[in-house]
Amino acid sequence: MRYFVTGASGLIGKRLVKKLLARKDSLVYFLIRQESQNKIDGLLSYWNVSKERAIPVFGDILSPNLGLSKDDVKSLSKKVDHFFHLAAVYDLKADAEEQIAVNINGTRNTVSLANMIGLKCFHHVSSIAAAGMFEGIFREDMFEEAENLGHPYFATKHESEKIVRKEFKGAFRVYRPGLVVGDSKTGEMDKIDGPYYFFKLIQRIRQLLPPWMPTIGIEGGRINIVPVDYVVDAMDYIAHLPKLDGKCFHLTDPEPMRVGDVLNTFARAAHAPTMSLRINAALLGFIPKSISKGLMALAPIRRVKDAVMNDLGLPDDIIQFINYPTRFDNRDTATALKGSGISCPQLETYADKLWDYWERNLDPALSIDNTLRGQVAGKVVVVTGGSSGIGLATVYKLAEAGAKTIICGRDKEKLEEAKKELNNQGLDVITYAVDVADMSECDNFVKLLMDSHGGVDILINNAGRSIRRSIESSYDRFHDFERTMQLNYFGALRLTMGLLPKMVAQKRGHVINISSIGVLTNAPRFSAYVASKAALGAWTRCAASEFVDVGVKFTTVNMPLVKTPMIAPTKIYQNVPALLPEEAANLIVEAIVYKPVRIATRLGIFGEIIHALVPRVAQIVMNTSFRMFPDSDAAKGKKDGEKKVAQMTTEQLALQELLRGVHF
Repeated sequence: MRYFVTGASGLIGKRLVKKLLARKDSLVYFLIRQESQNKIDGLLSYWNVSKERAIPVFGDILSPNLGLSKDDVKSLSKKVDHFFHLAAVYDLKADAEEQIAVNINGTRNTVSLANMIGLKCFHHVSSIAAAGMFEGIFREDMFEEAENLGHPYFATKHESEKIVRKEFKGAFRVYRPGLVVGDSKTGEMDKIDGPYYFFKLIQRIRQLLPPWMPTIGIEGGRINIVPVDYVVDAMDYIAHLPKLDGKCFHLTDPEPMRVGDVLNTFARAAHAPTMSLRINAALLGFIPKSISKGLMALAPIRRVKDAVMNDLGLPDDIIQFINYPTRFDNRDTATALKGSGISCPQLETYADKLWDYWERNLDPALSIDNTLRGQVAGKVVVVTGGSSGIGLATVYKLAEAGAKTIICGRDKEKLEEAKKELNNQGLDVITYAVDVADMSECDNFVKLLMDSHGGVDILINNAGRSIRRSIESSYDRFHDFERTMQLNYFGALRLTMGLLPKMVAQKRGHVINISSIGVLTNAPRFSAYVASKAALGAWTRCAASEFVDVGVKFTTVNMPLVKTPMIAPTKIYQNVPALLPEEAANLIVEAIVYKPVRIATRLGIFGEIIHALVPRVAQIVMNTSFRMFPDSDAAKGKKDGEKKVAQMTTEQLALQELLRGVHF
């Protein structure tokens, strides 16, 4: 048996050719463009055949007769039994001109060649899109009944099928696959399309929330999803059955799932939260088009919508397909496949394979340099409070990644010691003795950075002061609030505002402010510290809104408890789980690489949600910890301080495990 195949290098075509070549004494001619010659060896290797059985034919479906010469046409005449036309645009995001050129003009050119060379049967791979947005059940013998073909993808699929039906002079068969996804056994896929558009959203939700947390999602019409291996197996089998010419076959799932069920299936495969409550997208249909268009004409709404869609990689018109109204009857396909053992598997049985393959091979984030070196090499990065603790651990990572690392601290001796330690490891850093709590020193430091380094690419406001003392013990210590605010808020602000003009001028820059989980949980005994960090966080949110369109990014890191010199005076913390400085530095690295608005632990986010939804319950929990873990002797004013670590009670141990990482 001899075959001619267009689109042989595509997802379906490559597998179909392999299937055809598995037949005894088969030979395949496959169309390929001259500029794609380098693909031939890879295809032959995939098919495990020589050029004697898989023969490349150089041409282009955009050219008349596919660009074949008269001699080429003559050599193929009467030598082809089955012609499979798969070359097409299968992409909702493609522009209308490209779809018209390939799907319509390309099909007309293909049919013209097929008519010239003569063959037993022409097999056209169409799509369920040829039905348009038909309201109801679309049968395999229906064609003219298609409705709502306004979208270019639907219109060109319908028109290309019409060309085959009207212009091909011999026997033909039409195949309409559903939404084709990867292989049900391996997950292999070649591009992002259909349900894959929502994978990034699912991934983001997984990063933010634990898998057990219920979420609110969307419901819509039924989405007909089929794996590529089923499509290929069914097409190969039906193409070789007798007495089926002139028929159309729906290669679809007989039991398609609703949008919400599809998303939940992939969410479970990704170990992400599922949508417990779903809002039917059909409700959006009650909004008059004049109102929706008017809203989209408003610049703020349009910009937000465009930013979200672009960030998640969603096509602009994806929403209209959520309420897909068409169901597909496939009784002719089922009859043809009876006894073959070929059937469409249920999505639940292979969703995990699709997700795994996407995350390992197709996730757009994989093409981005997500290494710290890729983000900071050769750039000027300033770390305040970089002589110890979190700051020093971060400096190590920055210097190793090739950043021009500048650290400042108020203790000159500690800075020199830190620099010596780094130099001994072969790392180079620049140190400046600066008291960030002193506004004049901040101004001098900014001038020095401008004059000596031309500005700063990344500023990490890490220097901070923490005081653990109840308000009851602070009535006569107002200066605790003043000095904490002076360093944690005013100092960070003075440096940031001094460096911002240059960042704005060069349309790039990143400010990372180290905050605390206590801001999210409203930790008792830290009113001075939490208030100063909350002020910095509020300013950061305002600044981020003002500079979002000029390329300057802001990130707040709500850091959990970390074992640093800052918490050393409080001996009870020696019994409390806390991050190591190196682990805390990894959060800052994450901030540098991904530039999120905020980084917070799940516990911190959970605490914030509890305070927002049931503040009285949150107060009771925090008050319990407040009474259970008293002020230190030093905080109470005892000069001797704490000489030994107090033995923790069973209740204290239980609570501190429950609230891991929260400042008590």
